[in-house]
Amino acid sequence: MRVLISGAGIAGPTLAWFLAKTGARITIFEKAHSLLPHGQNVDIEGSALTVMKRMGLLDEVRRFNTTEKGTQFIDSRGRPFAPFPVQKGSLGSFTSEFEILRGDLSAILYNATKSHRNIRYRFNTTVNAVLSNDDNSVRVESSDGEIQEFDLLVAADGQWSKVRKQCFPPESVKVVDLGMTAIYWTIPRLPCDDDWWNVYLALQARVITLRPDPHGTIRAMFTRMPCSEAQRKEWIEAGRSGKTVQQALLKKEFADAGWQAERLLDSIDQAPDFYFHVIQQIKMLKWSTGRVVCLGDAAFAPSPLTGMGTSLAVTAAYVLAGELSKLSHNDPPTNALEAYERTFRPFVEKTQEIPSWVRDIAHPETAWKRSFLNVGLRALSQLAKIPWIVRRFEKDHRNEYFPLPQYASFDESGTDTSSEFSEEYGEKLVDEKSSA
Repeated sequence: MRVLISGAGIAGPTLAWFLAKTGARITIFEKAHSLLPHGQNVDIEGSALTVMKRMGLLDEVRRFNTTEKGTQFIDSRGRPFAPFPVQKGSLGSFTSEFEILRGDLSAILYNATKSHRNIRYRFNTTVNAVLSNDDNSVRVESSDGEIQEFDLLVAADGQWSKVRKQCFPPESVKVVDLGMTAIYWTIPRLPCDDDWWNVYLALQARVITLRPDPHGTIRAMFTRMPCSEAQRKEWIEAGRSGKTVQQALLKKEFADAGWQAERLLDSIDQAPDFYFHVIQQIKMLKWSTGRVVCLGDAAFAPSPLTGMGTSLAVTAAYVLAGELSKLSHNDPPTNALEAYERTFRPFVEKTQEIPSWVRDIAHPETAWKRSFLNVGLRALSQLAKIPWIVRRFEKDHRNEYFPLPQYASFDESGTDTSSEFSEEYGEKLVDEKSSA
């Protein structure tokens, strides 16, 4: 099978790794000249950890851990009042045991696939046009003018996928605005910085956070929930504008936020990775059409509010590769694409369900709302120290993990691993009965 993947982020290389085990020949287009080192923290959890372990990459993920000791909420003077330290094998913190920068994870996946004889990367290359998509093949013209035929085209080029835009009608793609904006960038580390995810709840629905990374810098984030319709329109419009407009709005809106707002605002002009992100979800009526299929954020961007974007991308790539691995020689991919969506879509839709109160309560507008929230956070911090409460929470949470199907092409041992218990990361692998 000849497969073209558009996008060398997380989902694309993961898919390529598994497809290469089946003998498929994979080409990966990436619009950037090289892998981008940028990106903020991402979590790997649930079934995605199992996938990474099967790829033999869990030790590399650990090696590039962000070094974050946990999450702590702080007051306007930077004093912590509700700490949630990371505990190995425990879910009692907002910080994952497997916290990693997106750029580092992307590099791990690239290094794991770049030398495979069946995988070819082409940087500074995009799909310029999808010329045909029929029973025989999918023909594409690349940005350098070359025309090629493939058996399958995978759109793994992100939330605003150019491939998806070419192949799916606008009415089949729904953009769900979640009424929130997040701004990320990297700043120099100072002696006063520590290794915690420090979260400051400013008033007027503003949040400021600082996080460590393994590269000697600090990752800054502002989040904002507009308090009026006029503000909402202003922030959405800024999302469509350039960096100058975005940074001017940020300086205006966060100048009086308190804590380290002044330091952070003074740094944005020099930030090489300033990213203004209007938080939205992607929901598609159908993930595939003919020989073209969407994967990861291109198919179902869940938003950072779920904390599951990376885990969904990794797990979806495994499922898609698994369903394709069951095809007989010269079988069209249609049945496999439908099985991929039928298997994984219910879990995606459940993950995308975010109660509006979650983002509202985390962005207090007034002093009394913040005080009320702080009391709750202090109490939760104390409860997280009680082992039986944490164990009960973990049990309920792990019961919600996606049950990984087992595919013969990827099962080197040939044994059932449904009851395997990994002491390394405290996760009971959920039922992996064959989906065949």
